[in-house]
Amino acid sequence: MLKNQWLPAFGLVFIALFSSAFAQADEPISIRSPEWAQPVGSQYNLHQMTPTLYRSGLPDSNAAPLLEKLKIGTVINFLPESDADWLKSPDIRQVQLTYRTNHVDDSDVLAALRPIQEAETNGPVLMHCKHGSDRTGLMAAMYRVVIQGWSKEDALNEMTLGGFGTSNGFKDGVRYMMRADVDKLRTALANGDCSTSAFALCSMKDWITTSSKAEEHL
Repeated sequence: MLKNQWLPAFGLVFIALFSSAFAQADEPISIRSPEWAQPVGSQYNLHQMTPTLYRSGLPDSNAAPLLEKLKIGTVINFLPESDADWLKSPDIRQVQLTYRTNHVDDSDVLAALRPIQEAETNGPVLMHCKHGSDRTGLMAAMYRVVIQGWSKEDALNEMTLGGFGTSNGFKDGVRYMMRADVDKLRTALANGDCSTSAFALCSMKDWITTSSKAEEHL
């Protein structure tokens, strides 16, 4: 039964990756849907996903007026380098969540989705990586699926064919998404868990910390 459910998704992924293979240095192939993130201006690969969530490539110091215009309250950075060099505004909160698409797991996704949700309660959020395609693309797709309830097929279609650029990292993001258990991710997100597995490293650390604090009060 599960195998049959995956067939349409694998067909979609094949089409997406086949199409992206022909998108080289020129304009990437894009079959845009009005439900996908919409471009905002022509710089930084900036797109608006929802009224309170934007995605982009790496901004620079010239982006300050644009971020102010969009009323961005939080910038979430998926790169190992800090945003402090270009983002000087004391009114914009900086969150750094470094990860790599070829090593992504559920804990990385939860570590990104939770602060995005929390930050959205305080105003619009911008998430970015270097080019705004693979790392940002995967977290945008997981936001669509886990939080907004999109199907994996629709989210993968937007990620790979949405005109955000081409990337060798797409295949890693697709591989993770195909095996991700969305229901478990939603439950972990709602419960405040750091992972979907009690045996994950972050879960074990949380358990040790909780046990140590409990022993201190004995």
